[in-house]
Amino acid sequence: MENKKYLLVINPGSTSTKIALFNNEDCILTQSLSHDSQEIKKFEKIYDQKDMRTEGILNWLKENSVELNNLIGVVARGGLLRSMPGGTYEVTEKMLQDLKLGVQGQHASNLGGIIAHEIACKSGTKSFIVDPVAVDEFIDEARVSGIPEISRRSLVHALNIKAVTRKVCKKINKSFEDSTFVVCHLGGGISIASVKNGRILDCNNANESGPFSPERAAGLPVGDIVKIAFSGKYTQRELKRKLIGEGGLVGYLGTNDARNVDKMIENGDKRAELIFSAMAYQIAKEIGSMAVVLNGKIDAIILTGGIAYDKKITNWIKERVEFIAPVELVPGEDEMLALAQGALRVINGKEKAKIYENEVHIND
Repeated sequence: MENKKYLLVINPGSTSTKIALFNNEDCILTQSLSHDSQEIKKFEKIYDQKDMRTEGILNWLKENSVELNNLIGVVARGGLLRSMPGGTYEVTEKMLQDLKLGVQGQHASNLGGIIAHEIACKSGTKSFIVDPVAVDEFIDEARVSGIPEISRRSLVHALNIKAVTRKVCKKINKSFEDSTFVVCHLGGGISIASVKNGRILDCNNANESGPFSPERAAGLPVGDIVKIAFSGKYTQRELKRKLIGEGGLVGYLGTNDARNVDKMIENGDKRAELIFSAMAYQIAKEIGSMAVVLNGKIDAIILTGGIAYDKKITNWIKERVEFIAPVELVPGEDEMLALAQGALRVINGKEKAKIYENEVHIND
């Protein structure tokens, strides 16, 4: 490969590590390194996978004749860190400690910043993370749940939500820092967020509230859940699985694939049509709720994520919400490009990298 300066992007998942090389915003090489489940089971802790995954990335670079000194930076998906504002963060020692510890839980994404830092040190450059799931920019009112023992938490598809917001801003000639959107990430879980001037003011927790999704029950009648929980029919683990993994479309129709539901409807399955329509109905209701957070002053409603490819459900949603604001479709999600763009904004001097320990409450 020619001696150009490349940005290395790393996105660790449970059984794979997605990697890509970017020249500016052009992805010139990409690969998903698969990790056998039996191999993963050998490691007691997620952190113990670090050397195995790092070696795989370094071998891939070598196979493609990419020298480490040709990297201008390394950026990775952020993990379950302390609650933090959105943005591009330089990886620091305190961040590395919290990623290793898993301060909000253990997940493969915690390895992203750790591996990025290790490779960046070898290449003599800097490492970054961008808009991790731990992004928390809620207004104070959004945190109040209704009982003092519980606070609403921000766990959101921040990376894609912020990326598509920037994309639509360019399309409609609006400044990211002077815009208002309701953004709907429609995937296995559904996040619907109020975004003002680039900040996520409020959002449903896709695991616990808002519309049901392909595999999650989300918001449910609390009284009935209490009855089920104490009925003796389910263990805690079984009930949790019923809510996340076996809820939503899976629970009603036995599939988490919207394309399969479309086929059922085409074949005359009226129940499938009702359930699919009900999901669109709940999504539209949540859009209305998030529009209230923005006082109804909205530049656009953005539908993104995998389900945004489905014309049937997006049309149903549009019919109910277009009176609020124009609807923009940005189907799918390109996490690798979003990560690259976040790092490039810092590398090219358009933004200043944030420092983790200056943005979070270390003693939380």
